[in-house]
Amino acid sequence: MSTEPLNTTAIQQFLQAVKNADNGRAKELRLEIQTAKNLAYTLGMVMTRLEGDLEKFVQEYAHKAEEEVINVTMDGGDLST
Repeated sequence: MSTEPLNTTAIQQFLQAVKNADNGRAKELRLEIQTAKNLAYTLGMVMTRLEGDLEKFVQEYAHKAEEEVINVTMDGGDLST
């Protein structure tokens, strides 16, 4: 799994374009095909990284849960008091 930083510039640019369109009360937002492709690629990379991180977390958590041992001892208590 790669740990190098992801370039999220395409996502940031898209979010800014949405914000600008919303502030300008635009009814639509158009993207050039290259911009849309960059956004799709970046989103795919981010989602892949997140899925990998989640899978790693689940495996580590399951491994820790298997190792945990809880012992319970019951002595019946003393009811004579």
